[in-house]
Amino acid sequence: MPHLADFPPMLLDERPVDFDEPGWLYEIKFDGYRVAAEFDGEVRLRTRNGTDCTKWFPEITQALAKVKGGQYIVDGEMCVLDELGRSDFDKLHDRARRRRWYEGASPVVYCVFDLLVYRGVDISQQPLVQRKAALAKLFKPAKPGILVVRHFDDQPQRIFEEAVIPLKLEGLVAKRAASTYQPGVRSTDWVKVKRKGAVPPERFNRGKR
Repeated sequence: MPHLADFPPMLLDERPVDFDEPGWLYEIKFDGYRVAAEFDGEVRLRTRNGTDCTKWFPEITQALAKVKGGQYIVDGEMCVLDELGRSDFDKLHDRARRRRWYEGASPVVYCVFDLLVYRGVDISQQPLVQRKAALAKLFKPAKPGILVVRHFDDQPQRIFEEAVIPLKLEGLVAKRAASTYQPGVRSTDWVKVKRKGAVPPERFNRGKR
């Protein structure tokens, strides 16, 4: 049976991207903590560096525990979102550093973008578009605190200019539609397209992808 520890996160390359090149899909990049989750009635959460963070976010573990038919393993970003759906990394960091829920804690949202194990079967080597289709079905109907990260493959340049820049989002993630999941690898199949000035350099040692 697959285990959560078998899937250290696949990491993003950062280089120029040709928005006109076919075979890519795009996601809005959320500014949070990279977290993988395993759930089969019981829930285990793991940060990018392998720390068990299951007790840090009880509202998310409660939601995942209600998903039937496991075992499942998903990859995603733990975030605090504002009223426009933008990530607030500083509020997330304040919440996460206490490693528990507390009175007045900012609610978190688990922004899930990949499905690696489906009902005990490792599907990480299936094409990304197939994994994302299965992920969307897994979380229908929607679960509280869980956001399935949607993707698009049309007009990424326009979306970058008309949504990412004016809303001051972190950026986009470009992924080859046919890519497999490569645990622990910084792959050219997944590329970070940052908005200029989006993330201070000192933040990169705090759980980011």
